[in-house]
This record gives sequence, C-alpha cells and structure tokens, in this order.
Amino acid sequence: MIDVLIVGAGPVGLACAIEAKRSGLSHMILEKGCLTNSIFRCPINVRFFSTPELLAIGDIPFIITDTKPSRQELLNYYRGVSEHYKLTIHFDERVDQIKAGESVFKAISAKQKYQARHVVIATGFYDNPNFLNIDGENLPKVSHYYTEPFPFYRRKVAVIGGKSSAVEAALDLYRHGAEVTLIHRGAEIHPSVKYWLRPDILNRIKEGSIKALFNTRVTRITEDAIFVKNGSEQELRLENDYVFAMTGYHPDFEFVRRAGVQIDEVNRKICHSPETFETNVPGLYIAGVVAASKGGENIFIENGREHVKKVVRHILEKESPQETQNANQNFVR
Repeated sequence: MIDVLIVGAGPVGLACAIEAKRSGLSHMILEKGCLTNSIFRCPINVRFFSTPELLAIGDIPFIITDTKPSRQELLNYYRGVSEHYKLTIHFDERVDQIKAGESVFKAISAKQKYQARHVVIATGFYDNPNFLNIDGENLPKVSHYYTEPFPFYRRKVAVIGGKSSAVEAALDLYRHGAEVTLIHRGAEIHPSVKYWLRPDILNRIKEGSIKALFNTRVTRITEDAIFVKNGSEQELRLENDYVFAMTGYHPDFEFVRRAGVQIDEVNRKICHSPETFETNVPGLYIAGVVAASKGGENIFIENGREHVKKVVRHILEKESPQETQNANQNFVR
C-alpha cells in the first residue's frame, strides 16, 4: 500500500514526492510521458520568466549563469533533483481512473492497478488546449503547441493569441524567415506579456514586419487559407500555410470529475480547500496549476511548489493528529 500516490512528474509532483519522503511517507509518481513532460514540450529556445531560486525544489540550489533559465537548464536541473532524492517514478504510464474506496484509492492505468491511502493530482494543464471549436481546427497544419521556427521559413504562418506564448512564437517565426500574421480577439497585446517581449512585438508590428489583426476572431481554417471576422459579418480570407493557435490550456476536468471531485463550472475550477488542497473526496488532493481556474493564471511553479507542503502537512495531521500537534508546539518554542 502506497502512502501518497502522485499523478504527474512535473516540478510540483516532484516536490510533493520529496516532501512525502522527508516526512517518512512512501510515495510513487505515475507519469504519462517523460520527466517534466510539459517543460520538455515547451519551445526549444524558450527562457522562463521566473528566476532560478523560485524554480528550485527540495532545497537543491538551481545555479545558472543567466537570470532566466532555459528549457534545457530546467530539464537538467529537475532530472538531477529526481536522481538526488531517488524518487520512485513510473514513466509512460497514464492514469485512466482513480476510484475512491474505504480508506483506500485505486489508481488504474493501462499497465497496472495501484492502491494508495492518499492521492495527489499534480497534472498541470498543458495537455488540454482551449480549442477554438471551428471548422478546420483539426487539420494537420494547425497546432496548439509551438516548438521551433525552422520548418516555416518563407511560409505564411498565422499565430492566434495575444499573450506571451503567442508573442514569443510570432517573434521567433519572424526572425527565422516566416511571414507572420498575429491574430488576437482583444484590442491590443495582453498586459501580462513578458516585459522584455512587449516592446519587441510592438515595434515589429509598428514597422510592419509582423502583421497584427486585433479585435479579430478566426472563423474557419482550410488547407490554403484562414478566415477571420473583424467587427462585421463579412469574412476576410488570408492565404495561409500553417496555424499556431496559442489560445491557452485548462486542467483535465473530466479526469478529476470521474474520481468524484466537484467542479465549479462557472469559474471552471476544481473545488478544493485553499488551506489543505484537499478536494471534496477525502484523501484526494490537487496541487500546482491544476488548482487554478481555466487558464492557470496566478499559479506557477514557484507558488505551486508551496501547495505540497500544505498537502503533506494535512496528511500527517490526519495520520497522527496528536503527534503532529506536539511537534508543532515544539517547533514554535
């Protein structure tokens, strides 16, 4: 019987396993892909907004020469942390269902069934894009993920969105020879765009290097074109080779709903206690950006890693409330 079964081997899932191990609890992480799968799937040349100390977990220093870590540096760091703590991780094992029983959970994957006393869902949201729900969105030329610019040299590329991921993709594509059109339903570039990207994109739009269509929504996509509307009923046809729909992501609501967890449909948020991160299913917790509303605003690695301390503390309190209370009193003294 596993004390804490964790779904997802991202930074928060790893931090949760470390916290559990430090507290004398057995753990296991089930990961459907590779270690820190979402970071692995990020654009190859991306640099992260957070500073290294805010991305560190397990009290292992994250030391780099720059102030903004690269994708490769993060991947290497989290691999090193996992190795240091000898974390138990099963890769390429997607959890299909979690069933709650009397004082025990069953986690069911295609490979095996596991029993655990507590479950922590730390799956993030990167695997679930916000679809446009328009004709042509499932064409091979359309992607909700951006990796690198080189295949798109001299191609007509539309980037849909107005936040950092869309801006970063548009700039990268432009600088590697693509003909870029940025399409955003808002009136301007979103205020949350990374501060070093904002003047760059505004200048590229101003000089005409990147064409921008604001207050515009995409209505359909075909093999050789993309159709948009801008304040009128008449569609505008744009010649197009590729589309990057950088429209954001959301948690896998259906997965947690099947486990009996309540969803706040109005705010598109998984219901949980902000003090303990326990859901309405006793013993089932969420941690990291999966705890945010749709879009994941305001929860990142740096504050998501703090969730796991509350989770493990609550598990320990339920296991031995009197001992935990005494330990806390001794700590205060």
